[in-house]
Amino acid sequence: MSESIRKHKSEAPERLRFGVFVCSTSRYKQQQKGERVQDISGELIESFLKNAGYEIAFRKLISDDKTVISNNAVQALDAADVDVIVFCGGTGITSSDVTIEIVSPLIDKMLPGFGEVFRRLSFDRVGSGAILSRAIAGTAGKKAVFCIPGSPDAVKLCFERLILTDAAHIVKHARE
Repeated sequence: MSESIRKHKSEAPERLRFGVFVCSTSRYKQQQKGERVQDISGELIESFLKNAGYEIAFRKLISDDKTVISNNAVQALDAADVDVIVFCGGTGITSSDVTIEIVSPLIDKMLPGFGEVFRRLSFDRVGSGAILSRAIAGTAGKKAVFCIPGSPDAVKLCFERLILTDAAHIVKHARE
C-alpha cells in the first residue's frame, strides 16, 4: 500500500452507518405474504458489518421494481444517519435486474475500479461467468454507494476484499 493511501485511510472515519437494501422480488413477495424469508445475503452483510464494528442504520428487503428502488435510494441519500448505502441484488443481465439502471444516475462520481476489481477477483473464483456482473460503486453527495450481486459468494467477496477495506476511505474523500 502506498504511503498516501495509508495516510488517507488513517484519516478516514472509524464509525460508519450503513443502509442496506436487498433487492429480491421473490423474497419480498414471501415477506408480504407473511412467510418466513431466508435472506442469506442480507444476514451475511449484517454479520460482516457488525463484526467490523459498523452500525446498521437499516436493512430492508425490497422488490426489483424501478419505482421502489428509486424511492428507497432517494430516501437513503437524504438520510442524515447513513454514510454508506449498499444495494445487494439486481446487478445481473436479466430483464428484472434493474438496480444499476436506477442507482447509477444518482451517483455523482463513479468508481469504475470497484467493478473492475470485483470482476477480476470473481473471475479467479468462478471463471468467465464473472463478466455477467455489473457491480458498481461511487459516491453520491457525501455517501459511498455500492451495488453488488445478490449471491452469498459475491457478498462475501465484496465485503471481505473491497467494501470493508475501503468504505471509510471512500467516505472520507466524499466528504471533502
